[in-house]
Amino acid sequence: MSNQKQNLMEKIISLAKRRGFIFPSSEIYGGFESGYDYGPYGVELQNNIKKIWWKKMVQERDSIVGLDSAILLNPKVWEASGHLSAGFADELVECKRCHKRFKAKEVKEKCPYCGGGFLPPRKFNLMMKTYVGPIEDETAITYLRPETCQGIYLNFKNILDSSRLKIPFGVAQIGKSFRNEITPGNFIFRTREFEQMEMQWFCSPYPSAKGTPDSEKWGPEEWYEYWKEQRLKWYLDLGIKKENIRFKEHKKEELPHYARKGTDIEYKFPWGWEEIEGIHYRGDWDLGQHSKFSGRDLSYFDPETKNRFIPHVIETSAGVGRPLLAFLIDAYQEIKGGRTKTTKPTKEVEIVLKLHRYLSPIKIAILPLVKKEPLIKIAQEIYQDLRRYFMVDYDEVDSIGRRYRRQDEIGTPYAVTVDFETLEDKKVTIRDRDTMEQERIEIKKLKSYFDEKFF
Repeated sequence: MSNQKQNLMEKIISLAKRRGFIFPSSEIYGGFESGYDYGPYGVELQNNIKKIWWKKMVQERDSIVGLDSAILLNPKVWEASGHLSAGFADELVECKRCHKRFKAKEVKEKCPYCGGGFLPPRKFNLMMKTYVGPIEDETAITYLRPETCQGIYLNFKNILDSSRLKIPFGVAQIGKSFRNEITPGNFIFRTREFEQMEMQWFCSPYPSAKGTPDSEKWGPEEWYEYWKEQRLKWYLDLGIKKENIRFKEHKKEELPHYARKGTDIEYKFPWGWEEIEGIHYRGDWDLGQHSKFSGRDLSYFDPETKNRFIPHVIETSAGVGRPLLAFLIDAYQEIKGGRTKTTKPTKEVEIVLKLHRYLSPIKIAILPLVKKEPLIKIAQEIYQDLRRYFMVDYDEVDSIGRRYRRQDEIGTPYAVTVDFETLEDKKVTIRDRDTMEQERIEIKKLKSYFDEKFF
């Protein structure tokens, strides 16, 4: 990573901590490797990402429903899925001199820390082992789930039997997963505890007639291409720059054990292109394996074609942390000379986080122009009213310029300023974060004004 790009990451990490987005976990005890806590603004940004994903994937679709499955599952689940075999393992190498450990594919001949050579590589399973019950023996071993999708496959029949759904349909889930990564790093990009947003799309295995207009008769190949484009569009619609995002198709030898096809959506991080979401055509691996290992019939009978088959699966799998980091990086801007209209040159640099307004942790800042009782009273009334509908912030500390800058740094798209004219005309000034334009709006029209912006 170049010095300039390294400097950008340091600025992002500094901003994240200074403004209450992300803190190192267990910091007062010296930290805990790869652990991070999401602060007041970070948790709002995180929640907004999940809400927008859920709205787009579940709320706005007739054919996708939600699920929240258990984190601890029967250990046989992981035998069936292949996670206890070499299919879910990295090659680990250990330095002969300092004994630090690395993924074999991420290092060369010598240790980057001490220059020592490496011991021969060995397989390292990424599953996090734990025990259930009072006795820690072989019969009590289970695992923290490394992905959320297996809970969806286990509930395939339950969802089918309890709903009016028919193939094709999807099941979406947001939840925590755990992987004992050898080399976590790059801030929140690779951590051992993370949250996933996954959707499993169940469809017929039979290919459709080429160019079939009826999507319900599409085969897996058409659905695979459809979900690739839908997921890329989601990032672009939320403000990711086109030049910073791309598809990367997996070669056959790069595919995980369960996949017939795979595509990563990659973002151009300061250290290089990296995956932020995976789309996989998983075939009938998952339901087929769980049918075999459980002895339960997980096939589907199509009443129209009279065919019985194991449904094929198209998966869309994204973390929450990786897109969050991409959104922060893409939105981060430094404006030299500041953004005030002045004829005098200045060395000032203003930081603006130009997050999409749907993502912004705080939607509206309520600011009395000065700390005077008549203005504070009106500003507080506006704050108490709007907070019922939007995430809003009230700030009366420091000059109005400093308060604007604080809101710019956390990505607040709109600021409402109560000034002395408000006492006369019952109007307030709304400042747009991105354009710096200001307009006067009647207080009684604020709710409808912001409804148009956010809904």
